[in-house]
Amino acid sequence: MKTAYYKITLFLFLIAAIFVARLVYLQLLTDRYALNAANTSIKIDYVIPQRGIIFDRNGKILVGNQPSYEISFTQSQMTPDFDTLGFCNLLKISKKDFIKKIESIKKEKYYSKLTPMTFKSDMSREEIARIQEIIFKYPAFNIVERPQRKYEVSTSGNLLGYTNQVNENYIKKDSLYYLPGDIAGITGIERAYEKQLRGEKGMRYIQKDIKLRNVGPYKNGELDKEVVSGKDLTLTIDYDLQRIAEEMLVNKHGAIVALDPNNGEILALATGPDIDPNLFTGPNKKRNIYRLANDTIYDNKPTYDRSVQAAYPPGSPFKLLTALAGYQMKVISDSTKFTCRHGYRMGRHTIGCHCGTYWPIGMEKAIEKSCNNYFSSVFYKITEKYGPKGRNRAIDEWKEIMNSFGLGEFMNNDLAVGAKGKIPSGEFYTKRLGEKWHPYESAIFNGMGQGDVLLTPLQMANFTAAIVNRGWYFTPHIVKSIDGKPNPDERFKKKHVTKVEPRYFDVVLKGMKDVFIGGTARGLASKEFTQLGKTGTAQVPGGRDNSIFVMAAPADKPKIVVVAVIEHAGFGATWAGPASTIIAEKYLLGDIKRTYLYDRMIKSSFMGEYKRMYINHLTKKGWYTVPKPDPIQLKKLEDSLRLLNEKKAAQNPKKLKDTTKNNKT
Repeated sequence: MKTAYYKITLFLFLIAAIFVARLVYLQLLTDRYALNAANTSIKIDYVIPQRGIIFDRNGKILVGNQPSYEISFTQSQMTPDFDTLGFCNLLKISKKDFIKKIESIKKEKYYSKLTPMTFKSDMSREEIARIQEIIFKYPAFNIVERPQRKYEVSTSGNLLGYTNQVNENYIKKDSLYYLPGDIAGITGIERAYEKQLRGEKGMRYIQKDIKLRNVGPYKNGELDKEVVSGKDLTLTIDYDLQRIAEEMLVNKHGAIVALDPNNGEILALATGPDIDPNLFTGPNKKRNIYRLANDTIYDNKPTYDRSVQAAYPPGSPFKLLTALAGYQMKVISDSTKFTCRHGYRMGRHTIGCHCGTYWPIGMEKAIEKSCNNYFSSVFYKITEKYGPKGRNRAIDEWKEIMNSFGLGEFMNNDLAVGAKGKIPSGEFYTKRLGEKWHPYESAIFNGMGQGDVLLTPLQMANFTAAIVNRGWYFTPHIVKSIDGKPNPDERFKKKHVTKVEPRYFDVVLKGMKDVFIGGTARGLASKEFTQLGKTGTAQVPGGRDNSIFVMAAPADKPKIVVVAVIEHAGFGATWAGPASTIIAEKYLLGDIKRTYLYDRMIKSSFMGEYKRMYINHLTKKGWYTVPKPDPIQLKKLEDSLRLLNEKKAAQNPKKLKDTTKNNKT
């Protein structure tokens, strides 16, 4: 008993000793309490670093900096004799606005009397020049220089992102660095590489006299911290490709993605509608961001990056993976052939097909002609590999193969946002259809990229890269170097190997080459370079089919993979195909040779289709009201019709008659 008593006493003694030692250290051996903000004789001035510059892969400046200023407010520095009217006159604001602003600052979650809070932001150099010689009379207010982003381009707002004042989440994640009013990356690359771009704030401890006037640095500046500028980023993006892709997506919803299959570097990541990043700067910044975030008319959603966030039915390009899974699961071989009779028969139902082949065909011809019957038959064999009772096992085996291509999972890359898409499992069908589910009930459609499979355009580009590499890929990424040194992230140096053996890719690649020779994309063949590809026309509810295309070039050793998805545009070879091959042509040849394809793309618009779908959607919900005619426009139309009738009557007096009334009707 005594031994236990002595142990407890000794333990308590040690705790007390540690506590006392800590107090001595904090109060006598450090400056922590001397620098505590409660001691108003010492003030911390923060020096905001220049944010890192963003370049494209060829050294073109995409995002730089420009001077911007704000006025900060610290409640603890307010003096009893503060001249409110004088300060309001200096800033050219009313006393009412001044009081309202101070009250709103005090209501902020992280408000503190000791912490500088933003009073007025986005002030010009001219405004600061006018007040900087006088503001010393108001010690609670201070001029803070915060570099503002300057965009040197007018496209790619989603890719580049924007900066804004930190929110609660930012402060929680790094409360040792961020203070209310600080600027940080909110979206895009600005967000994904915030720590590299932001730099480190400088700190200067200034000693004050009894009237709060500066008397010099505290301890001769021994505790000051030098400002460290942010690191420059060089992207993998080729802005010439990016700009052309964005131009071809004007008046369209969709995405164009290009990457180098040899290293996973993303060459273009375009989404439509696009955003001019210059809307993210200046005095109207907040209003512009709010407007963009709430623009849902015709399903525009410009802040929704369709290249990495939108998950689409991949359509016929997915047939390439169905083929590879069929080979790997040993349910088909090079000798496997199926006969297409206008489609795939499922009891009383048929999956239609327009391949035009009515004799037994093998894999190469099935890819070339995009035969729905062939790949539905292959997928049925996949589901039945272990018999009716083993369908869950077969689907799970298929799913593992798809996962190995980076599908149905988050890609773990350096982009700020992304979706994992959808690759269904056996359990998925059991929950939906019951224990004795049959592939005809829905799973069979997966074989041709419809059904329950959903992929992002970036995932489509990635699986295409894995196919042309015969079974391996590097994780797609957006930053090539940081401060001139190669991106050190180990994630992008690891070669991922799929679960499909390399020997099975040859027949698929041959079929992809034939697509441009005598298949569905023969009209897009180039005399300058060879191509591998697959067209896609994915059915979607409520509108025309999505136009999809995946390709790689040159065929013998691909240097670029391109994927295009254009929503509700129709055939893959008609719209997504030209967009893809133009990007490849520009990258490989340095110029666009087939300008007729490019001109056709930039002049086309599908806004009429989007408007029709939008109105139909609202009508079904009971939210649509037919707009009343504009009386001014109606009057102009009536006048035009009257003048037209008068002109016709003057040209042919025998047929003179008043048709104005009928025209009005």
